[in-house]
Amino acid sequence: MPVHLKPLHPIDFLVRSAHVYREKTGVVDGDVRRTYPETLDRVYRFARLLRQMGLKPGDRVAVIAPNAAQMLEAHFAVPLAGGILCTLNIRLMSDEIAYILAHCGASFVLYDGEFEALLLDRTRHPRLLRMGEGSLDALDFETELAATSGDPFAPELRDEDETIAINYTSGTTGRPKGVMFSYRGAYLNALAEVFHAGLRPESVYLWTVPMFHCNGWCFTWGVTAAGATHVCLRKIEYGRILELIETEGVTHLCAAPTVLVGIANHPEAKPFARPLHVTTAGAPPSPHTILQMEQLGATVTHVYGLTETYGPFTVCAWKNDWDVREPQIRAKLKSRQGVPFLTAGIDDLRVVDEAMNDVPADGETQGEVVMRGNNVMKGYFDDPGATAKAFRGGYFHSGDVAVMHPDGFIEICDRAKDIIISGGENVSTIQVEKIVMEHPAVLECAVVAIPDDKWGEVPKAFVTLKPGATATEDDVIAFCRKHLPGFKTPKAVEFCDLPKTSTGKIQKFVLREREWAGRDKRVN
Repeated sequence: MPVHLKPLHPIDFLVRSAHVYREKTGVVDGDVRRTYPETLDRVYRFARLLRQMGLKPGDRVAVIAPNAAQMLEAHFAVPLAGGILCTLNIRLMSDEIAYILAHCGASFVLYDGEFEALLLDRTRHPRLLRMGEGSLDALDFETELAATSGDPFAPELRDEDETIAINYTSGTTGRPKGVMFSYRGAYLNALAEVFHAGLRPESVYLWTVPMFHCNGWCFTWGVTAAGATHVCLRKIEYGRILELIETEGVTHLCAAPTVLVGIANHPEAKPFARPLHVTTAGAPPSPHTILQMEQLGATVTHVYGLTETYGPFTVCAWKNDWDVREPQIRAKLKSRQGVPFLTAGIDDLRVVDEAMNDVPADGETQGEVVMRGNNVMKGYFDDPGATAKAFRGGYFHSGDVAVMHPDGFIEICDRAKDIIISGGENVSTIQVEKIVMEHPAVLECAVVAIPDDKWGEVPKAFVTLKPGATATEDDVIAFCRKHLPGFKTPKAVEFCDLPKTSTGKIQKFVLREREWAGRDKRVN
């Protein structure tokens, strides 16, 4: 290896933090508190254990676990051992888990005993390591770890373009695809997260985003790189989140907008005792939600991306001259998706028409968001056809519809399938949702197209009200009429609990399918 070259490997983040921050707490998991040197020792043992069990370079190691210390350790131990990490969504059904295990060809599975039922229908029998109690014939992870040497050893990575992880898409519209991350992409995106989130060695990061989702948006590696403290959270409980923010001195967290809604509207919510930096993504946040969090004392950074882009790819980079704007205007500016991350080039993010021409930067002309660069996936595992389709024209096609503003910031208008064409006019469901969310009684909202004999399609709003709040269909429609032209105003409102994915995204397709049931087409 030349003197001036060394493959980028996230294990170096942990080794450095264990060397520099030897006494501080690196990981908090319930009653367990470990320093970075203690964590590194466990990672060496974990990696050796996998090799002793027969792991060969490139073998896939699946992990089925919540945000626990062992899940964090797997993000370093599996690559160190030479394996490929596959973190699975713990909210999937057992048949979906079986499909993913078979598709990725997992040779090993580390799982939390609480989720053992997800393995009962597996179609193949990889070697099992269990955390906690269970009934399957599996090795006890902690027992095996204690019996394994923690002597340090170096990774054998030769090419930073090798695959470090395969992350499966949510699969809301079909079988999930395996998105391949490279070592280089993971390393660079982790550093970008450190920069854009403002992580420091004194930072305390609360794990509200699942580590199984895009490797925790690469914060598994990024928080470690900063030498900050990880605070694990097994499941989303808003009262517990508020408690940990106070007792652990949390300074940073990431969350989908739906989680921010839950935090801001919890009965125990009150202004934070110290500055809290919140990074939000997963769906376009409403200006109202941003404003609510800022009123509690949080600084909200809006980022945007997909599983195929290691999680966040863009950031709504703040400009100081926006500080003097009215709070509502600031919140609307912050709800835009923004510009590329530090580790991407400006021309790596475009909004294009069907011929791959850039749309005018007028804030009105819509096109598809496309990306390329270090933080775009290598491709879909074992699916060259889907990879070629996604990469047509030399860019990754997001399927998201956006405009380019004159200042170079993009703003998502909708998923392509969610545009409503009503009487020949295009209606952005996200625009309508933002207005509905301004109603004081509304907690969450989703808007989809429903068939209409006169207009072809019209918007319908599905609304969840705040606890104790009341509103009628006429109330919501009348409120929207004050802020939207007639063709964009919802023609119907239904009050209900919204269907969501495990990462907090509202499943509009569930609502859409119900409204269009019995029809051959989903347009009218």
